[in-house]
Amino acid sequence: MRWDIFCQIVDNYGDAGVCWRLARSLTSLHGQDVRIFCDDLPTLNLLASGVDPEIQRRIDIQPWEASHNNSRHPVESPDVVIEAFGCELPDRYLAGLLIAPKKPIIINLEYLTAEPWIVDFHQKASPQAHGIPKYFFFPGFQTNAGGILIDPIPQESSLTEQLVPESLRASWKLLRPHAKRISVFCYPGVPLLKWLEDLATLDENFDIVLTHGQLEQLQFSSGHPTKALVLPNSIQLISIPFVSQDEYDWMLSQCNFNIVRGEDSFVRAQLAGKPFIWHIYPQEDRAHETKLAAFLDLYLEDASQELKHAVIAAMTWAIPSKWHHSIDDWNTHSKAWRADLLKKQVDGGLAARLMSFVA
Repeated sequence: MRWDIFCQIVDNYGDAGVCWRLARSLTSLHGQDVRIFCDDLPTLNLLASGVDPEIQRRIDIQPWEASHNNSRHPVESPDVVIEAFGCELPDRYLAGLLIAPKKPIIINLEYLTAEPWIVDFHQKASPQAHGIPKYFFFPGFQTNAGGILIDPIPQESSLTEQLVPESLRASWKLLRPHAKRISVFCYPGVPLLKWLEDLATLDENFDIVLTHGQLEQLQFSSGHPTKALVLPNSIQLISIPFVSQDEYDWMLSQCNFNIVRGEDSFVRAQLAGKPFIWHIYPQEDRAHETKLAAFLDLYLEDASQELKHAVIAAMTWAIPSKWHHSIDDWNTHSKAWRADLLKKQVDGGLAARLMSFVA
């Protein structure tokens, strides 16, 4: 089938990351023909770099405006159109669908959430005045929701040190042999400097792997953006360049603890099987607090009371000394959660469930 995916980037990396991972899953695992129309091609192309050339060749990445001039022959009009995260289709593109000999199915692909109400709306019709069938599709962790994107699945062998990606080699040489590794990818506004200062009070060495732009963000939050940050010797800050999606996935698997934010990195942190903090995108109406609580209800369902308190404290940015005593139990829990997550996605997860629904 032919799929058109529309992606307007709000959260910069997360939205583009999900659309790209969905496209590559549809092509590489299911043999589909996919185009992505995106309003921020530089970001999308950076995330997609370094992927198998055969996969890149099969995904047609186009600027948003290119959808106004649909170059496909009428007999090749799309079978499925995906509005990622509720973005609206351009008027001229929609007009072209209305006169096409074969009408597609439009899918409103929603944000991933663990909230229980989504199962009542998942796959439900959304009648439109123009008459083209449209449906809601809710990714989720429940077996009766839309699933998660699991491609590529990290194999157990990839969770050990392997060949370092070229873009990370210079940074990786700075790592200390016996230091714990923590990756940081978060939004502004969290007390990260205070968090690191407290981390330094623990009786361990930590190498902090800062993703692109995080060092500048950290310096700005210190109140002295032109001065170098001074932290105890037990803390080493290592800033890495912007890396592709696959390289970021690899990095998560090589760290002992990960701080992540958008939907794509949130899922990949879970698949890495390591403890993590999800810095969920803050919303003015505080809806993010409900989404975080819903996830933690699922994530900690089988955890001990002590571990529940520790993880909730960590996820709400309590200083590490308040919860780090439970890190070994959290490690064990993370591996068990990963195994259970993959077990629930044995049907192929989000991409496969979309395929099945459309069929």
